[in-house]
Amino acid sequence: MKCGSTLLVLAFAWLMAAPAGAQDSRQAPTNPFLGSVTKGQATTEPLALSVKDAVQRALQANLGLLLEEEAATTAHGARWRALADLLPNVSGTLGARRQVINLEAFGFQVQPSIVGPFNVFDTRVFLSQPVIDVAALNDARAASLNEEAAKYGVKTARDLVVLVAVNLYLETVATASRVEMTHAQRQTAEALLTQAQDLKNAGVVAGIDVLRAQVQLQTQRQRVIAAENDYEKAKLQLARAIGLPIAQPVTLTDKIPYAAMPIPPVEQVLSRAFESRADYLAAKSRAEAARASQRAATASLFPSLHIDADYGAIGQTVATAHGTYTLAATVRVPIFEGGRVTARRIETSSTLRQREAELADFRGRVEFEVRSALLDLRSADQQVQAAQTNMQLAGDELAQARDRFAAGLPAISK
Repeated sequence: MKCGSTLLVLAFAWLMAAPAGAQDSRQAPTNPFLGSVTKGQATTEPLALSVKDAVQRALQANLGLLLEEEAATTAHGARWRALADLLPNVSGTLGARRQVINLEAFGFQVQPSIVGPFNVFDTRVFLSQPVIDVAALNDARAASLNEEAAKYGVKTARDLVVLVAVNLYLETVATASRVEMTHAQRQTAEALLTQAQDLKNAGVVAGIDVLRAQVQLQTQRQRVIAAENDYEKAKLQLARAIGLPIAQPVTLTDKIPYAAMPIPPVEQVLSRAFESRADYLAAKSRAEAARASQRAATASLFPSLHIDADYGAIGQTVATAHGTYTLAATVRVPIFEGGRVTARRIETSSTLRQREAELADFRGRVEFEVRSALLDLRSADQQVQAAQTNMQLAGDELAQARDRFAAGLPAISK
């Protein structure tokens, strides 16, 4: 566990932002980044899995990333829908009618008043192009910024997927180390029990010492069972997050030894975070999109200019049809919209205030997460140094215990 402590602290930001159910990787995943779309079929042969393999599989199958990619696709479609109000609209019709008209219905007092039946053939192409529409321009800008925020969301999701995959891999490696540790402790307990039985048979110690050694051995056996169970659950959670079939046995190939990491200055890390963190940039894009939506709501009260035209051929038959066209410039002036513009302005202003508050909070969150991660990194480095010292002392203690055991004395003084 201590070997991967430096990399584990890198997942701190995600763990802080994750829902409560995502904090424990052994619980049922309520966070989509702990789920996946399973790919492939389980085999009986154990699958050799490295950290790189786990990350690559997660980037292909992790549910959180797949949902973010679809959200970006939805935002792309919304941008095209907003652009439709600025792009030319072209349509065509082809019709043939047979009519009878009553001229008296139109105010013509002539005889005969019934005209027809006669045929009308009409084929026509219609074009409508907005020339000046400030509201549509701001709506398109808002949709473009929302699409940009969605792309940043995909990048953030990819970073989170990498963190989750590596973190779960390291947790599984740490759990495997705990299994090895409990096995070693059980073997030690077995050796102590054997020693106690030999000393009792030699009349050196009382039977209570043998009983204590038996209790210690049973306790260590229970710890082995719990550690092995945790290890199997950790492998299941890892498979769940990277898209492996749950029944697929895996073998972890990377142990990830500890490597010291220099701690950079806080100001340098903060500056880099504000410039490159995709989640912060996405929050900025959403705030800018809200401003554009507010401007679009205000511009809904402005006049707009549209060009409308059509060209086609009309006649009683196809052979006798003649070309005709219409060209018109239309200025549309909103006079009374039934309160729709006012309602939209209220909604967009409220949304803008929300996005600005979220951005301000996000800036503080980024600084909090950076400073906390640096503190954890410094603490982890110190813990590893202390663990290395403890390991050296434990080696010395083991050597002395072996000497005492060889001399026929209790390995552990009472």
